[in-house]
Amino acid sequence: MMHIVSLVSLLAWIYLIAFHGEFWRSRPVLGMVPDPALGAREPSGVAKVAVVVPARNEAETIGHSLRSLLAQDYHGPLSIILVDDNSTDGTGAIAASLAESLSGDRLTVISGAPLPQGWSGKLWAVHQGLGHEKARSADYVLLTDADIEHGPGHIAALVAKAEADGPDDGLDLVSEMVRLHCTTAAERALIPAFVFFFQMLYPFAWVADPGRKLAGAAGGTMLVRRTALDRIEGVSHIRHQLIDDCALAGEIKSLGGRIWLGHAEQAASIRVYADWREIWNMIARTAFVQLKHSLWLLLGCVVGMGVLYGVPPLAVLFAHGLTRLAGILAWLMMALAFQPTLRRYGRSPWWGFALPAIALFYLCATAASTARYFSGRGGGWKSRTYPESKAG
Repeated sequence: MMHIVSLVSLLAWIYLIAFHGEFWRSRPVLGMVPDPALGAREPSGVAKVAVVVPARNEAETIGHSLRSLLAQDYHGPLSIILVDDNSTDGTGAIAASLAESLSGDRLTVISGAPLPQGWSGKLWAVHQGLGHEKARSADYVLLTDADIEHGPGHIAALVAKAEADGPDDGLDLVSEMVRLHCTTAAERALIPAFVFFFQMLYPFAWVADPGRKLAGAAGGTMLVRRTALDRIEGVSHIRHQLIDDCALAGEIKSLGGRIWLGHAEQAASIRVYADWREIWNMIARTAFVQLKHSLWLLLGCVVGMGVLYGVPPLAVLFAHGLTRLAGILAWLMMALAFQPTLRRYGRSPWWGFALPAIALFYLCATAASTARYFSGRGGGWKSRTYPESKAG
């Protein structure tokens, strides 16, 4: 039996590396403007951009994030709308102080209305921001998080990418996986794998392919054409979703919209995960949602992760002959596939061989996500609990 599953694991890694959208290459990357390699050029300079930032209890990061947005070197009309989602830590006051002292009329702070039933908190805040007159009249809306720091040319680069084929024939959604914080011991061990697994689930080349149904996005940076938002009636159709970024991308692509997903050079998360428990909770919040609350999909996940990541080291340690050789080759291919992501985050190549143990951590966190769902705790986050995927 071991020789069969070991061979299956090896064949699976051959398929993933050769035929799964080149996910492992950790690209494309949206750099500075202009970037001819990505089909980008100088933006038209007339596109009106509104930035919507939903924020709940983000006092530690909101100042840095808003200052980076206010410092954007963008020559078109730009406005920033901060929706304070009933924070209790002074987030709204910090934003209001910046609006008064630094922004002129560029930054608007909205006090969010109470969360209605059937909405997730973040999407309710986004919905209120999209309803503001500055967002309604914009050509593009940038949806970003309150813990993202933006380089001065970031918005210009996003608009340039969206207008690669002209202001009227470009992309409907430009999204980036921002550079995640990777400084603490837990982050250095676990965060690069988070990016690697995301790329495997949503190969960026397939996301951008109009001929494929797969749609994905990363919530830290989503520049959306306003006409595309109007076609899907904003975020009302996905109001209950916890994985809101991919749900939004799915809505846009399902109606023929063109989307693009890549890595960011000019945007970085400043959210710190101090220890493994915080990363565990981040995964457990939505992992079972990703599996559509299906025990069958959970079983498939366990079997798939076991074959991909568990079998190779077991074959190396306990098998012999060709079975061990298959395990060695599968483990080596796994480690090699991880290398571009490790380089992006400045990690040692030897971490590639730790991927089986890291995958086990993620699988256990997924099991914890399942247990939370059935215990009624669901996607608890920011002092809110969502017992079900559509709870408010």
